[in-house]
Amino acid sequence: MPQTVSSEVTGSNAGLTDEVLLEAARGGDRDAFDSLVHRYEKELYGYLRRYLGDAVLAEDIFQNTFLKVYEKIHQYEPGRPVRPWLYTIATHQAVDALRRVNRRSAVSLDRKGSPGAEGDQSSLADLLVSKDQSPQDALSQEEQKQALRMAVEELPELYREVLLLAYYQEMKYKDIAEVLRVPVGTVKSRLHAAVGKLLLKLRGSADGALAALDPQD
Repeated sequence: MPQTVSSEVTGSNAGLTDEVLLEAARGGDRDAFDSLVHRYEKELYGYLRRYLGDAVLAEDIFQNTFLKVYEKIHQYEPGRPVRPWLYTIATHQAVDALRRVNRRSAVSLDRKGSPGAEGDQSSLADLLVSKDQSPQDALSQEEQKQALRMAVEELPELYREVLLLAYYQEMKYKDIAEVLRVPVGTVKSRLHAAVGKLLLKLRGSADGALAALDPQD
């Protein structure tokens, strides 16, 4: 985990909104900036760890993200929601890091969330299994999770990132649109396409597993 700032600093600003803290930081208030780092260290670090599949790299990118925030702080528009702005910077840093090391992210599937923070709360695994019970139900739960993990990792980047933001960070569509700098309609279509591609991949995995188990004459 990234190193935390003192509880005294965070406690003094605990009741302030992200936007107030960032505006204060723009004015040179270092305590306000440290409080913002502390407020997001678990959430943003968790997102980066899921996105990158590497705890050490996630910590580095977390630190780089807030370095960029500090460098760009005077570009922040007062009143603009801070959370999607932070995720925009973090996502770009993560994508650049993966390109530098020339590998894909390894996705963790443990977090429960709802797409766009709308609808009933469920994990991505629960959603997909409920959509396609047969022959997926022939696989064990662990096999299902492994198949899902591999399927998500094989998705193109534009689909993986929208899945992570919607299902694991529980972002609203409009916030995902801001993070990815695309229209809301594009977010919805990418998410729909991503789930469809996962279903196809998982159906193939289930069929293959069943074929391997079926005795041959």
